[in-house]
Amino acid sequence: MSTPDPLMSAIDALTGSTDPAVCVQCGRPREESPSADFCSENCQAVWHATRTGTASVADGGATPSADVPEAAPERPLSWLGPPPPGEESGASVLDAVREFVARYNAFPSEHCAPMLALWYAHTHAADHFYVTPRLILDSAEPGSGKTRVLEVAQFLVRAPEMTISATTAALFRMVSDGPVTILFDEVDAIFNPKNGGNNEDLRALLNAGYKRSATIARCVGDARAMKVERFPVYAPAALAGIAGHMPATITTRAITVHMKRRRADEEVAEFWEEDVEHEARPLRDRLATWMANTGERVGNARPTMPPTVRDRAAEIWRPLIAIADHAGDHWPATARAACEYFVTNAATQPDSIGIRLLDDLRTLYTQRDTDRMTTADILTNLHNLDEAPWAELHGKPLDARALGKLVGKYGVRSANIRQSNGSVVKGYRRDGDGGLADAWSRYLPAAATSATAATPQISAVADTTDVADAGATSS
Repeated sequence: MSTPDPLMSAIDALTGSTDPAVCVQCGRPREESPSADFCSENCQAVWHATRTGTASVADGGATPSADVPEAAPERPLSWLGPPPPGEESGASVLDAVREFVARYNAFPSEHCAPMLALWYAHTHAADHFYVTPRLILDSAEPGSGKTRVLEVAQFLVRAPEMTISATTAALFRMVSDGPVTILFDEVDAIFNPKNGGNNEDLRALLNAGYKRSATIARCVGDARAMKVERFPVYAPAALAGIAGHMPATITTRAITVHMKRRRADEEVAEFWEEDVEHEARPLRDRLATWMANTGERVGNARPTMPPTVRDRAAEIWRPLIAIADHAGDHWPATARAACEYFVTNAATQPDSIGIRLLDDLRTLYTQRDTDRMTTADILTNLHNLDEAPWAELHGKPLDARALGKLVGKYGVRSANIRQSNGSVVKGYRRDGDGGLADAWSRYLPAAATSATAATPQISAVADTTDVADAGATSS
């Protein structure tokens, strides 16, 4: 008969568990964990911090504590990795955060949990960065896990302010009293015009608060003692809501996760808020401690971005890439892979109806191998495009006036075009002043700007010289 292991008996007494298949810290199944005692590195670190003398002490250890043993057990448990003797590595902290986040959500991509771990880390050092990227969680339908992401985030970010319908004035005060991390749920109800939402003050706050130097001026006081006060509005913000209602001025400053409903075969851990809060507290402390020691260094970093990530996208991702580079191990590569994924995914989303029109016009001119088309010919072909909105735009087909208005904001103007029968009609040229090519080069991906012959012209144009206006007006 085997002699009972005194260490395991002590563990069973502490955890109330006698089942060797469960984690000695949280009681969950260990499943594929290589450790015989822990299901994850986070549980290992929590057990180690609370029972082996590395827990934080309010008085720095000046007086004895009955709750914290004076020494570690003689024989250690079977760790997933060596417990940190002193300052913990950034990679191990981020690994633990990523694993913890992934436990409660079925994300649409493997890049989501690492990105969130980096975003949560940046909130603890946001003051050292010039920008704080917005985090957007949207979905086509409710019940897709957006709120759950925020519920877990509130236990990991710095100074969380979880809100649903806070007024703009209240947010002004919260942020100006700072530091704070805004976690705003159901934000689509505020920005959705159908619900009466058109809150320009809130939009301005979220836009301006993206950069550290930003303030918003407001008049305060009564009529006799009115004065202008500049409110600092810089603060990290995560916004969750139904897709399609977020202003473009916010989405272009954000990393967007398009959440989806969980499939029947996708399993996540049960969310008990008090248990999550208890388990997350030491993890947040580890994250805050690491960022406190490294915040200034990562804030001054100039990380190398992936070759395809430039301009605003590079500005958004700079804090997260800098943190990943400092963490080391696999994180520099992991962060850049996530960066390319989210930037590419954002580029596939239609920016506006105007961008969609420019893209369809470029396809049309390319297929016809022409440098000019009449307005009537353009409209006929646009109306016939499958899965395009032009045959029923706002309840009616796109007409010449609407076409001119949409492309006009990109500097494109109609021109007189002489046809083979000698008549002069309105149309649009690819090249020259007011032509489409300049707009294509500025607002569409550069790889597809060159025209290639595909199909012959249906309505030939006689000459390529400009003609007099003949009294016609631009459409």
